[in-house]
Amino acid sequence: MTADVQADVGVFGGSGFYAFLDDVTEVEASTPFGAPSARVALGRLGEVRVAFLPRHGRRHQTPPHKVNYRANVWAMKEVGVGAIVASFAAGSLRPDIHPGEFVVIDQLVDRTWGRPDTFFDGPEVRHVTFADPYDERLRRVLIEAGRAQGITVHDGGTVVVIPGPRFATRAESRWYQAQGWEVISMTQYPEAVLSKELDIPYAAVALITDYDTGVDGIEEIEAVTMEAVFEVIAQNVDTVRRLLVTAIPRIAAP
Repeated sequence: MTADVQADVGVFGGSGFYAFLDDVTEVEASTPFGAPSARVALGRLGEVRVAFLPRHGRRHQTPPHKVNYRANVWAMKEVGVGAIVASFAAGSLRPDIHPGEFVVIDQLVDRTWGRPDTFFDGPEVRHVTFADPYDERLRRVLIEAGRAQGITVHDGGTVVVIPGPRFATRAESRWYQAQGWEVISMTQYPEAVLSKELDIPYAAVALITDYDTGVDGIEEIEAVTMEAVFEVIAQNVDTVRRLLVTAIPRIAAP
């Protein structure tokens, strides 16, 4: 990747976002941690230079526990982004957070294991502050952008991150809900902490695709299936685009 390749805002998400970028070129990113999930797509949204990377690859071929999160985040650093926003699919752990709605999360709980989750394996050591995983200014921009578009956006919530690729059991889901957590997903860790290690402000918005199996207060919840999740994602691609297209120019503003 050449030094003159630069972007203002980085986006992790699904491949549907490409349609809203102008003058798109793709570049190979070489990182100390291997190859990222795909080529970095560089384009423009008005005057804002945007770097886009689908975390699961262009064909969604990489499962969550195999995503090279370190390479993905490092690639964003290489193109010089000043902020990263991410969209991701999540299950609801609360009956008042409905499929098709959005949650701009403010906390996470890591229940994954075995994922490389730091750039500082030694001899350089850094203990990063992670009390507040998500940048508050970016969070406010995402919330305001969504509501300006008439989208139902919940302000705040904790995501519990499970390893995947399987979904939770009913007992696990009930336990997560009992802890007071709002949503469940598979990709927010270590993406968020790696961005923090590189001092890149990071925020994320969850698209709710289903009620997680076992949630109290919802009658007759069927087991979560990949097909049902992908169907809701497909139905909401345009909504995610509208939210991000509205938010990105505000994020890039001084």
